[in-house]
Amino acid sequence: MNFRYVSSHTSKKYLIETMGSGVALFDYDNDGRLDIFLVNGAPIADPTLKGTIPQKDGPGTWNRLFHQKADGTFEDVTEKAGLQGIGYGMGVAVGDYDNDGYEDLFVTSYGRNTLYHNNGDGTFSDVTASAGLAGSGWSTSAAWVDYDNDGLLDLVVLRYVTWDWDDFWCGEHREGYRAYCHPDLFSPIAPMLYHNDGNGHFTEVTQQAGFAKPGKGLGVAIGDYDKDGRPDIVIANDSMPEFLYHNDGGGKFTEVGLSSEIALDDNGKTYAGMGIDFTDYDNDGWPDLVITNLANQRYAIYRNTGDGSFTYASGPTGIAAMTVMHSGWGVRFLDYDNDGWKDLLIAQGHDLDTIELSSPQLHYREPLLLAKNNGGKDFTDVTASSGPVFAKKWVARGLATGDIDNDGRVDAVITTNDGPAYILRNVTRTANHWISLQLTGHKSNRDAIGAQIKLTTKDGSQYAMVSTAGSYLSASDKRVHFGLGQNTEAKSIEIRWPGGTVQHLSSVQGDRLVKIEEPPDAKETH
Repeated sequence: MNFRYVSSHTSKKYLIETMGSGVALFDYDNDGRLDIFLVNGAPIADPTLKGTIPQKDGPGTWNRLFHQKADGTFEDVTEKAGLQGIGYGMGVAVGDYDNDGYEDLFVTSYGRNTLYHNNGDGTFSDVTASAGLAGSGWSTSAAWVDYDNDGLLDLVVLRYVTWDWDDFWCGEHREGYRAYCHPDLFSPIAPMLYHNDGNGHFTEVTQQAGFAKPGKGLGVAIGDYDKDGRPDIVIANDSMPEFLYHNDGGGKFTEVGLSSEIALDDNGKTYAGMGIDFTDYDNDGWPDLVITNLANQRYAIYRNTGDGSFTYASGPTGIAAMTVMHSGWGVRFLDYDNDGWKDLLIAQGHDLDTIELSSPQLHYREPLLLAKNNGGKDFTDVTASSGPVFAKKWVARGLATGDIDNDGRVDAVITTNDGPAYILRNVTRTANHWISLQLTGHKSNRDAIGAQIKLTTKDGSQYAMVSTAGSYLSASDKRVHFGLGQNTEAKSIEIRWPGGTVQHLSSVQGDRLVKIEEPPDAKETH
């Protein structure tokens, strides 16, 4: 029997090396074209990093900002933009926190996080200190969300475990078998919740908001699971119960993972929760949940039953059978063929570079997974028939989605561990139609994050919430994309803005991007 990996890549095995880093798809200069920001998970010189890890300087360890030019190619503008970064980078969150019309970046790291304010002239400024957002510990995914609907984006920052650089000796003490330490060996740590004070400063409110339950957080997403008008927050935890924070209003949350039945799998067991997305895949008006994990665990699909609870649906949907031998990280629901049903794209790759020595049926490098949604009932694995890119095997981690070339088909960017990033252009041949919505808030936060959309065609309705969060360590395009199937228009679009306004649009032509402004304060507008 042959193995591709017969020895460890490094003599020291740092847990943080397995985790990879994130990617953001966003339009930083408002030219209508998506740009790419890549977090570099490398030990960039930072005085807050202590221990045995060597620190480095130079372009090879920088984060990267790639500006999309008019011809569809990209140029590296990292140094000009001032986004080189410091520390051991992990994740990224995108949101216009000061409502000035330009997207800002929050980058998580081990040791110190960074808030980059978009100056509107192609440059960014590090305003972490004045904003009060440096944080501490090992931060992973983050999400912008206006949890109190005051028109200002607040911030959720996950932390993984209590860990330092001296924790590295695990596994057998012989050549090729030295392993990364299992997360069970480390203590969980609470996430951080920051309230936007409206003056460029944030106040940490973790304790008073009821958000201080220790976890091993890797993925975060937002969604209003009980449709009470307040965004809830769901967290994928590694090897412990998953968290669902119900937004009680008044700046308070209650963690209801167990009572809502998303904390465990159908056997009552925990799993290595990593990537996450919170979207209505069966078009019944209630947001559902997907969480990726490691091989032999089955990715978790939770169907929202509409009564405050979820049903574990990995088996009936076919997700269990197609994922039991795989390890998933970044994940997004997206309608790749514009048929009106949200499909699944998942970045895969095991966390152990020696896994084939102990488990030859598993693999360190894996292809991506594309699962087609069959009318909201189940999914079919269409990976093998979806083009040569799906035959390639990567150690994939971060995943962000968005229509990069504005052709009405959702594309993706994938990051890999100790390897390049990849742009996946969607070239699916289909006669189906589409529509994308770009919302701008005025009373609500300018990005309209948290706005709930109901789009109806003669074939039925679809639902979505505006968000840049989800997946794993990554941030996706804030524009909301809908496939229309054979319909050339949306009969109606209903938008429930975070500020309270309900807006109705009728007979909206498809096959285009529609820009929608939040109307003046009114309970109902048409």
